[in-house]
Amino acid sequence: MNTSIVRPTQLRAGSQKTQWINRLAIHFKTSVFSALAALLLSMVSINANAEAELPHYSGKARLGSQTCGGSTCHGAVKPWANSAVLQNEFVTWSTEDKHSEAYKALSSDRGKRIAKNLGIKDARQEKVCLDCHADNVPKELQSKNFDIADGVGCETCHGGAVEWLGLHVSGFGQRQDYLNAGIYPTEDPKARAKLCLSCHLSDPRKFITHRIMGAGHPRLAFELDTFTANQPAHYRIDADYKQRKQQSSGVKVWAVGQAMAAQITVEALLDKNRNSAGIFPELVYFDCYACHHSMEEPRWEKRESVNIGPGVPRLNDSSLVMLRVLANAVDPTMATKLMTQTRALHESSSKGQDATMKSLGDLSTTIDGLVEKFAAADFDVSAMWKIYDSLVSEGLKGEFVD
Repeated sequence: MNTSIVRPTQLRAGSQKTQWINRLAIHFKTSVFSALAALLLSMVSINANAEAELPHYSGKARLGSQTCGGSTCHGAVKPWANSAVLQNEFVTWSTEDKHSEAYKALSSDRGKRIAKNLGIKDARQEKVCLDCHADNVPKELQSKNFDIADGVGCETCHGGAVEWLGLHVSGFGQRQDYLNAGIYPTEDPKARAKLCLSCHLSDPRKFITHRIMGAGHPRLAFELDTFTANQPAHYRIDADYKQRKQQSSGVKVWAVGQAMAAQITVEALLDKNRNSAGIFPELVYFDCYACHHSMEEPRWEKRESVNIGPGVPRLNDSSLVMLRVLANAVDPTMATKLMTQTRALHESSSKGQDATMKSLGDLSTTIDGLVEKFAAADFDVSAMWKIYDSLVSEGLKGEFVD
């Protein structure tokens, strides 16, 4: 069958049929080019999202969370029925989200005890505390409505609004325009994990040490999909959201979060600035329960993936164990490689810094590859069943000891 488009010159000039086919040809070409342009733009956007600068370091001025809290903006008591967004996001954050209590935690009984143990007079004045318990940007970036007591507020995660608020209020502009103006792409799992883990684990410019943990700081734990759901979410994924933003399944968000946690852990271990205060690696990167347990309870068990004997502190490999489970569903060969490299890391940790750094470098390359694979993976029903099977299998082997 001949499916080629009839050229206008083959028909009578000025006929309705000629005009119809002309319009059809133009529409076809326009649609194809538009689709290709959209595809290329989305590919560029996804890559740019992953590399987006964290709001904490963007240098964008803050207008303050109260700016978002008007009754006709995001301060409604209840969600609006006929709105593309809920409109009550500020109320949800201020009444239900623990991030709004982050600054207050510094003056709680526990916060005061940690500060006292560290020799700090007031944690609310200390950069090391404020960097994660508030939107601790320089004074020159704080507008008159900015209040550091808001804790981890709107702009801490969504980025300084000084350049994108106008677009936001007007309703004009596409998603990429907002990103260009400095809004942070929290809908992208990689970008969201990078943002959350910068405080819930570490980043090159703000990191928690074993000294802070020893002073009484709660243990750091994080899982991207669960934490997102428990925040609680102050958005809904509807047709409008799907049209404008990237949508990812819970499994993908979980997988990317685990991979990013492993990646950031390895990066931290490779960073000499985060391992310069005494013992290497910094004690905070070891499994807490490798040392902190009752001597009356004989609880040591050999693990296949660790391959070190009793009495040797082991690195916290929780994200690596889960990463191996996920990798087995996406790329079994890489899962086996990850297992081998994880064992090598544990063995090298008692052989000196050079051996450890070599193992970390090998592991880092593998994890970087898995981050990209997970970001592109479909995680269909078949993959999920493989994950279930691997979880049970690894559990029976005693890999999930904590």
